[in-house]
Amino acid sequence: MSDKLGITITGASGRMGQMLVTLVSADDRVRLVGAIERAGHEWVGQDIGTAMGGAALGVIVTDDPDEGLAPAQAVIDFTAPEATIEFANLAARNKMVHVIGTTGMSADQIAKLAPAARDAVIIRAGNMSLGVNLLTQLTKRVAAALDDDFDIEIIEAHHNQKVDAPSGTALMLGEAAAEGRGVALDDVSDRGRDGITGARKRGDIGFTAIRGGDIVGEHDVLFAATGERIILRHVASDRSVFARGAIKAAIWGQGRSPGQYDMLDVLGLQD
Repeated sequence: MSDKLGITITGASGRMGQMLVTLVSADDRVRLVGAIERAGHEWVGQDIGTAMGGAALGVIVTDDPDEGLAPAQAVIDFTAPEATIEFANLAARNKMVHVIGTTGMSADQIAKLAPAARDAVIIRAGNMSLGVNLLTQLTKRVAAALDDDFDIEIIEAHHNQKVDAPSGTALMLGEAAAEGRGVALDDVSDRGRDGITGARKRGDIGFTAIRGGDIVGEHDVLFAATGERIILRHVASDRSVFARGAIKAAIWGQGRSPGQYDMLDVLGLQD
């Protein structure tokens, strides 16, 4: 029996799923023990390595979550909100670490993770990269230092296959800005401008989403006042930064008390 951390990947055929399979397989701290896909997917029953066009890895893709999670101590999950809630319940039953990179979750869906966190370590973040989490902290501090004379806009760009907007990262940055200002994001969020919208409301935090080509992820936080602008920016050119962060989170979560954590905890960046 290997003493390496066993990791199962959900949504194994997706962009992030395949990246995670590649990096977990190459990381000498962990081992790939499971790969899960939805029922009816053409990869089910195949070795994940050969399904990806490479050498066999000895892990067969399954559509049975119980089977896929059984040999694992951690599951890394970049899927869809409802699927993530189900995986959270399974992770709790197995008392394992659940790393969640799923975006587009509503407040109600996020609240449904709370019961699972009584028995599982849940690490959820809109973005797993070190750079973005540093940007989050900077955004909070700059927002706290500037008053409402500075309008705040979050501008994000992603590839043309992304299905949710604003991105999870953009919302994370918006939450940081709102926290810095001492307000609730829901009360000041401005996500839609079309037609005659009137002047910008003082104190609002605006969001703009760009979709095109193969953009991995670009996020700007703009603080704009009369006569000056401050722009905080992060550009991801390779989605492996997110996968590496997720693996780091899975390792960090081992031996932690059950509960909900984020990448600021993992990276030691909490205030």
